[in-house]
Amino acid sequence: MANQQSNLLTAIDVGSAKTCVLVAEITDNGLRYRGHGIAESRGSRKGLIVDMEKAASAIQKAVVEAEDSAGAAVEHALIGAAGSHVRGVNSHGGISFGTRSREITRDEIRMAVDKARAIPLPSDREILHLLPQEFILDGQPGVHDPLGMMATPHGHRVGQRHAKRSHCGKPRRRSRG
Repeated sequence: MANQQSNLLTAIDVGSAKTCVLVAEITDNGLRYRGHGIAESRGSRKGLIVDMEKAASAIQKAVVEAEDSAGAAVEHALIGAAGSHVRGVNSHGGISFGTRSREITRDEIRMAVDKARAIPLPSDREILHLLPQEFILDGQPGVHDPLGMMATPHGHRVGQRHAKRSHCGKPRRRSRG
């Protein structure tokens, strides 16, 4: 069961009308549908959660239905975030590691993404996620995975999604039982 859990992918979509939970298994051939759950949404309006307890109850109901349908417990989930409070910005930056070509490591890729995270945002905004769009090596754009490539200082383009801090709740575990 532990191995099975690590191969499960669960997505939750909290909409204004319904809350959906989809459970899939990650296989060598792609994703395999395992089960789903649907509950009438409560506590949200126009993409915003306005009553946390009602929204949590709707999510709980859909998760339990998905667990029953999939025959497996939901331990982790990806949650979609939408609404007028979510914004995106694309940024361009670069890191320098000398003038000689050298192999690009995971640490340097992390440094590039961390540098993008350092873009100043208004104090009422919180980063939801960063999505590296491309890396620019030796002046050539369009590199999606530079790990192990030889290059001199490089640049990157990153998409950043952020939301109003007041609309971002802290992740929490649900109680069992």
